[in-house]
Amino acid sequence: MGNYFTVNMEENFKRNQDFITEMNTIKIEQQLQLRKQMRDRIVALEIAKSRELFFWYGSFYLISLVGAFAGYRRKKRLVTFLPMVPLTFMMAYQADLAYGNKLHRILVEAEHIMQFEQDLLALPLGIPSASSIDLGRLQKDEQKKLHPLLPQS
Repeated sequence: MGNYFTVNMEENFKRNQDFITEMNTIKIEQQLQLRKQMRDRIVALEIAKSRELFFWYGSFYLISLVGAFAGYRRKKRLVTFLPMVPLTFMMAYQADLAYGNKLHRILVEAEHIMQFEQDLLALPLGIPSASSIDLGRLQKDEQKKLHPLLPQS
């Protein structure tokens, strides 16, 4: 009877371990999916911001262009178009960012950095550990005790 009880406990323990492992896997997959969806939303917002900014820059560019033509008609000097040169570069950059493939080129460069230039990605003092986080928390608590009236950061 004792042997059956031991085997049954071992089977239950193994099933519980498998269940916990499966639940942890599901939890990690959910967290990854959540982070991906949040990242997608943030990127979509950034693209929308770029497009909105492009409309504002475009309006400013057109008004400046009309002003440059009016100045040229009055003075008949090409120098009135000189401010349009940097504005044209700014508009081209913004158009490429908002509607072109600039984001794709940025992603390709980021992938290249992650694959071949890992040393650029190193964090100062390395990855935070649980002990360094606890130490920081304790130091903050101690500072709060020593200087209770100072604003906390």
